[in-house]
Amino acid sequence: MSTPAVLTSTVLSASAAAQLAADHAAAVHERTAAHLARRARGEKHPVEDFLHTYYPFTPGQLSTWHPGAGVVVQADDHGSAFLSELAGRKWYRAVDPARASAAVPLVRASPTSEAGSPPQAAPASAAAVTVDLASWRTARGDGALFIRDLLARTLEREGTFGCFGLHEWAMVYKQSPDEVRHDQVPLRLTHAQTDTVVESHRVRCSHFDAFRFFTPEARPLNELAPTRDTMQEMEQPGCLHGGMDLYKWAMKLGPIVPSDVTLAAFDLARDIRTLDMEASPYDVRDWGYGVVAIETTAGKAEYVRRQRGFADRGNEIRRRLITAIDTALADEAAALDTGC
Repeated sequence: MSTPAVLTSTVLSASAAAQLAADHAAAVHERTAAHLARRARGEKHPVEDFLHTYYPFTPGQLSTWHPGAGVVVQADDHGSAFLSELAGRKWYRAVDPARASAAVPLVRASPTSEAGSPPQAAPASAAAVTVDLASWRTARGDGALFIRDLLARTLEREGTFGCFGLHEWAMVYKQSPDEVRHDQVPLRLTHAQTDTVVESHRVRCSHFDAFRFFTPEARPLNELAPTRDTMQEMEQPGCLHGGMDLYKWAMKLGPIVPSDVTLAAFDLARDIRTLDMEASPYDVRDWGYGVVAIETTAGKAEYVRRQRGFADRGNEIRRRLITAIDTALADEAAALDTGC
C-alpha cells in the first residue's frame, strides 16, 4: 500500500510540548484542587461538584495534555522523556520525522527564551509522535460525525434567550422540602412562591437532559417536548445546558482536540454552572455566590446578558471542535497518517 500524503501540519518540539503540558496541568490543578480537597473530606458543593459528577470525567483526565489532530511533536535536545511518554499513550504513534518536518519549521518551547533569540530548528532526524488518526477514526469516527452534526446544526441557529433558567425551578415544582434534589441548600423563596414563579412564566426548555429532571407536575407546563432523538433539531446556542455540554463533547473527542480548547470548554461550563445556580430557586450565597432573581425584571435582564456572552463563547468553541473533527476525519490520502 502506498504511503498517504502528509497534511500540512504544525510541528512542535518535544520541549515546547512538555512546557505546554506542564502549564495545562497547572491550570487544571488550579481549577480542581478545591474540589479534590472537598471530596477527600467527604464534603459536597452545590455548584462546583456538578461538572465532576454529572459528567464522567476526572480532573486527572482533564489534566492530560493533547496537542490535537494535525500536530506532530518532534524530539529536540531537551524533551526526550516527554516524547517517550506521549508515544506510549493510547491513540498516539511514532511517525517518520522527515515527512513530519516537511510541513512547517519546528520551534522550541519559547521563541524568546534564549535572550530574545528566534525559534530554532530541531534535528530533522529526530523521532516524532502524533495522534494515530487511522486508529482513532476506526474507533471514534461514527461518534465524531454525530458530534460534528450536532455542533454544526447548533451554529446555524439563532440563540433563544427567553428561558430565564426556569428549568431549575421546574425541577422543584410542587415538591415538598424532603424531595428537593439539593436538600442541603435552602430555597430563596417559600415552596409556594417558587411554584408561583413557574406558573407565572412560559416554560420553554429545549434541552432533554434538563427537561428529563422536571417534576411530573412540571413536565406538562413545558411548551416543548425535547427527547434524546430530537437533540439535533432542538439544540440552540442560547441553551445553558448545551453550552456546558461542550465540555463533554471535547472530552469525548479526546486526543484530536487541543487541550486549550478543552480547557476553554471546561471554563465555559464552570461559568455557566455558576449562573445556573445563581438564577435557580436555591440560595447559594453561603457558598460565596450571588443571586440572579429571574422573577424580577432586573434579574431577567442580567440573566440574558450573561446568557448571550456564553452563547458567543460557546459558538467559538463549537467552531474549534468542528475544525478538530474535520482534521481527524480527513480523507486518508490527505490525512496526517504515515501508515503504509
